[in-house]
Amino acid sequence: MSKLHILKGKLQHYAWGGKTFIPNLLGMTPDNETYAEYWLGAHDNAPSVIETSSGERLPLNEFLNSNLSAALGTDVAKTFGRLPFLFKVLDVHDMLSIQVHPTKKEAEKGFKKENELGIPITASHRNYKDDNHKPEIMVALSEFWLLHGFLTRDKLTKILQDVPEFNYLLPVFANEGYLGLYKNVMEQTTDECNALLRPLTKRILPLYQSGTLEKSSPDYWAAKAFDAAEDKTNFDKGIYSIYFFNIVKVNPGEAVFQDAGIPHAYLEGQNMELMANSDNVLRGGLTPKHVDVPELLKHVAFEATIPNVMVGELQTDGMERVYKTPAPDFELSKIVVLDSKNYQSKAKSAQILIVIDGKVEVSEADKISMLSKGESVFLEANCDYGIRALTPSATLYKATTP
Repeated sequence: MSKLHILKGKLQHYAWGGKTFIPNLLGMTPDNETYAEYWLGAHDNAPSVIETSSGERLPLNEFLNSNLSAALGTDVAKTFGRLPFLFKVLDVHDMLSIQVHPTKKEAEKGFKKENELGIPITASHRNYKDDNHKPEIMVALSEFWLLHGFLTRDKLTKILQDVPEFNYLLPVFANEGYLGLYKNVMEQTTDECNALLRPLTKRILPLYQSGTLEKSSPDYWAAKAFDAAEDKTNFDKGIYSIYFFNIVKVNPGEAVFQDAGIPHAYLEGQNMELMANSDNVLRGGLTPKHVDVPELLKHVAFEATIPNVMVGELQTDGMERVYKTPAPDFELSKIVVLDSKNYQSKAKSAQILIVIDGKVEVSEADKISMLSKGESVFLEANCDYGIRALTPSATLYKATTP
């Protein structure tokens, strides 16, 4: 019985998504709807659908519940009790919310507390959707821009000096550090925030609209956020974060890892994202969704972050590039197969593969599956498989547990 299964993901139509990238990837005709994310995994909120060896179609979480050790591998099943990762394709057209993810311990505490308070899982004001942490890695599929952690002290001081509307924050940062600075702006009333950000926006918006701002400048993203906002009378506190955090440009094939506590936000572009199997997000602005400032402040790492843009480690086969992280839940790699070569691997634990470009033949035992761009497979643990390109070259991304 083959351990190779065709897998169909779930689309997420969040408002910030683009309209063409994911439909084009999946061979669909764009219909003017937003396509933000394509989920490959077993998260209960949106499980992918697997085709079993008998031809039956099942949600992946159901399939795993009845085949846990065999499908995931004994060690992974024992350690995690579920598929430990969630694999996604993202198309970021409008910037995402400023956010931070809790540690595993804090997620368990927060989830338990909200359950005891009787807050429904689907409630809009709920902070913890599950009991898991959510470290994540992204690999850019296009030029990609994001916010990632606080600027170093000297760079942040310079920002507060150079932006006239923020000069008043210089003594706050000097005396109270990152926590004092962030707490000051995040606890402002709506009227205080409006009074302070209105002159800034009035100054930078004409520059943005005339196309004179560079994407490396916080002015560009702050003006874009305001320009895209439906409510033009109230200003979003997330604009402060655009000036306080690192603005990072990631080129195709480069990766960034984000652990618990690192405040971040995706700004623009397409990527592959792999994370622990969780939907826990604490938000800090640039969103109409629930923002819980006291809870957010409990989890932010109030320290400088030096962005680490990774290129991955090319393996000895010359085809696979592995992006290593400290997360025990997942490992992401990029595989480029030329038509003159065959990629061979042994899946020690469960794997998900998606073809991003080209066409391939994936073989395991006596089963062969032809995959085109946008198509995916799930491989059970302890199987040997091969990939052969049917086009001059093909690019795949692989999610597994290290």
